[in-house]
Amino acid sequence: MKLKRSELKPFLDEKVQLYNNPKFIESDPIQVPHQFSKKEDIEIAGFLTATIAWGNRKSIITNANKMMELLDQSPYEFVMQHQDTDLEALKGFVHRTFNGDDFIQFIKSLQHIYTTHDGLEAVFAKHAESNALQQSIHEFKKLFFEIPHLERTKKHVSDPLKNSAAKRINMYLRWMVRKDNAGVDFGIWDSLSPAQLSCPLDVHSGNVARQLGLLKRKQNDAKALAELDKNLRKLDPNDPVKYDFALFGLGVFEGF
Repeated sequence: MKLKRSELKPFLDEKVQLYNNPKFIESDPIQVPHQFSKKEDIEIAGFLTATIAWGNRKSIITNANKMMELLDQSPYEFVMQHQDTDLEALKGFVHRTFNGDDFIQFIKSLQHIYTTHDGLEAVFAKHAESNALQQSIHEFKKLFFEIPHLERTKKHVSDPLKNSAAKRINMYLRWMVRKDNAGVDFGIWDSLSPAQLSCPLDVHSGNVARQLGLLKRKQNDAKALAELDKNLRKLDPNDPVKYDFALFGLGVFEGF
């Protein structure tokens, strides 16, 4: 289905309206950070949830909720105040290839980010470029693993400068940065702007984008993301990733 450029924007804007609303939360992993009201709880719950957001959505939500239970439903307090003995309880956690050892490493690395680098928002904001956060994500990964860490855990944080589309981190950044009048995305990071965001590119959004002529590249990698971003910015330079709702909805709910 190839729409003319003049038809494409109204078509996608309509789909954004359809899917960017509170009903979306019921079936989406974003519901997990929505259980919290404190900024640090939201951003940590969101980061951990986004990290395991691959595979079946029901199991993502179930396991992300399990993570929150293991953190006593106070993720920030747990990250900042845990003793080594508290970490034992996390050992049994598993979601696909993300296991208890990875979870423990993430808690230690998050504590390091908050105690040494002023928290998640500050780290991502520090290296942001005016219209991209790829460098930011790369620098974040370096800081996240600058403490002693398991080599195996590094694969759970993508690096766009190694040609990854970094779908999960881009989704997380959308949650935190995008100012959403519909109550889905949080928009609690004022030091970044929605104009800097990249679309979370996965199988669904990639396939729909190709059918709509927004993406030509076959692989879902960093180069494809740059191409998709460029085309979405033509449709709305100030809020390009609102179209994630359209692409995702068309792919997952409409089998487009």
